[in-house]
Amino acid sequence: MKPTGLITLTTDFGMQDGNVGVMKGVIYGINPQARIVDLSHDIEPQNITQAAFVLSRHYRYFPGGTIHLVVVDPGVGSERRALIVQTAQALFVAPDNGVLTYVVHDARRAIKHIIDISNPEFWLPYISPVFHGRDIFAPVAAHLSLGVPPFAFGEEVNDLVTFPLPQAERGEGKLKGQVAHIDRFGNLLTNIYRRDLLSWREIKVRVRNREIVGLSRTYAEGQEGEVIAYIDSSEELAVAVVNGSARDLLGAEVGDEVEVVGQ
Repeated sequence: MKPTGLITLTTDFGMQDGNVGVMKGVIYGINPQARIVDLSHDIEPQNITQAAFVLSRHYRYFPGGTIHLVVVDPGVGSERRALIVQTAQALFVAPDNGVLTYVVHDARRAIKHIIDISNPEFWLPYISPVFHGRDIFAPVAAHLSLGVPPFAFGEEVNDLVTFPLPQAERGEGKLKGQVAHIDRFGNLLTNIYRRDLLSWREIKVRVRNREIVGLSRTYAEGQEGEVIAYIDSSEELAVAVVNGSARDLLGAEVGDEVEVVGQ
C-alpha cells in the first residue's frame, strides 16, 4: 500500500486554542505536499469511546493509502504506547488507549502490522509531556505520508488496547441494544443495524419509555416534534425528533437500553 499524502485528523481539541493549527503546521513543515482533512475536532474532551465511534463511521470512505491521525489522549505523557496500525487499506496513528477499537473490530483479519512508535528520529526535537499530538503524532503522520515505511518508526507488537463493544441481544420476537452515540442534532444512534431487522415485516422501537411504531425513511416523513425511528446513513437504527433533539426530549444518554419488538 502506497501512502497518498492524504491525512485525516480527529481530535478533542476544538478550534479555540490553536492546537489543531499547530499540528497542521508541523505536518506541512515536513511534507508541504500533504493534504489534510479535518474529520472532527469536536469530540468531547477525553471521550475515547466517542472518538472511536466517529472514526469508525467515516474512515472507510477515504481512498486506500489514507493516514488517519487520531489524538484523543487523556493518558498523554504516561506509559501508554503510541501506535501505527497498518491495515490492507489505510494507516492509523493514535495513542494505544482504545480509540481504534472499532477499526480493529472491523479489520481484524486485514490488520497487517502494529508498530510501537519508539524511534525519536521521527519526532520533534523537544517533546512536551502534555502535547504528543504536536511533537510525536503529527510528525510521524507526516513522515508516513512521505512514504517512510512503518517499520522505521519502531518495533512490531502483536497487541493493542481495545474496549468491549456491547452487542445487541436477540430474544423471542425482540432485540435489545443500546444507544451507542448521540450526534450533534441529538439523534440517538444505536448498536442495532438494518441487517438485524430484516427478518421482521413490522417493528416497534422502545427507548426511555417511548414506543415508536415502524421506521421512517426520512426525517421529513414525520411531523415537527414527532419522535421517529429510522436507519441512519451508516446503517444503524436511530431515533430522532423531527426538527428537534431526541436527547433533550427523552432525556437520553449513551448506554440507554433500546428494545425492538418485531413480527
